[in-house]
Amino acid sequence: MAPAKVSGFYKHGNDWFFNAGLPSDLTIIVDGVNFHLHKFPLMSKCGKIASIFEELKSTHDKTFTTNLEEFPGGPDAFLFAAKFCYGIRVEFTARNIIMVYCAADFLEMTDEYGEDNLLLKSENFLHKNVLRNWKDCILALQSCESCMPRAEKLYILKKCLNAVSMMVCTDPSLFGWPMMMYGSLQSPGGSILWNGINTGARIRSAESDWWFEDISYFSVGLFERLIKTMEGRGIRCELLAGAIMYYARKFLPGLGRWQSVQGGKARTVASFSLTPVAVDQKVLLESIEMLLPKKKGKSFCRFLLGLLRVASILGVNQTCQDSLERRIGMQLELASLDGLLIPSYSDSDTLYNTDCVERIVHHFVSLESGLTLFSPPSLDLESSPSSEPLRKVARLMDSYIAEVASDVNLKPGKLRILAEVLPESSRPLHDGLYRALDIYFKV
Repeated sequence: MAPAKVSGFYKHGNDWFFNAGLPSDLTIIVDGVNFHLHKFPLMSKCGKIASIFEELKSTHDKTFTTNLEEFPGGPDAFLFAAKFCYGIRVEFTARNIIMVYCAADFLEMTDEYGEDNLLLKSENFLHKNVLRNWKDCILALQSCESCMPRAEKLYILKKCLNAVSMMVCTDPSLFGWPMMMYGSLQSPGGSILWNGINTGARIRSAESDWWFEDISYFSVGLFERLIKTMEGRGIRCELLAGAIMYYARKFLPGLGRWQSVQGGKARTVASFSLTPVAVDQKVLLESIEMLLPKKKGKSFCRFLLGLLRVASILGVNQTCQDSLERRIGMQLELASLDGLLIPSYSDSDTLYNTDCVERIVHHFVSLESGLTLFSPPSLDLESSPSSEPLRKVARLMDSYIAEVASDVNLKPGKLRILAEVLPESSRPLHDGLYRALDIYFKV
């Protein structure tokens, strides 16, 4: 059944038509979708279409067909531009602005082809509406995947990322974003609002992670770009690490058990709908590892051990695996026994991945050896503050060996390597090691 022909655009199957009472003399193909239009409205607004017509008019055909390959935003973006050319009212939104901006640039819809043309309107909307508003900036960035190369070329992506970074650096109350926390209405910056007016009064515990949830809807590539932009603007590494850990927890469910996550509802600056993004977990983990700052701490060390465990399951590249082991080795004294008990996910007969732990300890020892070289020779190792991490790791390794010693498939040679991986001076007493050996021999 043919569709009713109403004034304006209508679709029939894979074809778009404009009901102007005149037959179409121009067909434009975008990603397999055919647009049956008219030369004059498009040529008067689009430099690209005018140039194509100049090249084709020598054929003396009454109708022209052209295929716009790699059109930014696809058929939806072209339909928007076509409606604009026909004088139909169009609505700019945060979700379509980057797509429309890129389409207008592709079609060369400059003021040379009509006053207040689509390119200028798009640019004005982006700068006056989107870049000044957190919600719209987030929505615009999340919607730009279909035209990323041209958005990059036009510096639209850079402008949006810089705007988001600036808003994270700045007290959000300056932008007028209401947020409900702790039962009282306040801005994310912590200023209490009264009838929508910023009173300037502060609550005691303003949250600095108000933006984590919103940026967690970005694709891996876009999230990576944003974190690097924020890093360039000097945002504290603690905040960046928190955002990265939040993003990782969201898309790597296996991390949940290996982190101390505070309960509570996810915070967001406004109640607007964001579409969850599809993520390749392996790509995500490899990207996350490269983004992580050089940081130490118990919770961060536990997070790294969780990442390493998930990395073993996903089979990440060797560079990522080595880097995680090196990071953990740099703060091994902060690790816990359960974090080190990484199951063996390969064809190995042993229950636990002892090779991985051995490499981690080697990284730790190499770092500690470097520090020891600069210690005064008269300083007693046992009383030296710098030897405390070494003693902690020795106790941790004794507990680890005792735990894995109950594995009947653990070879004597591997047990010896684990026992000798730390220098002899790391153990003032060997009780823990003797206990571990006793367990092994009983098994």
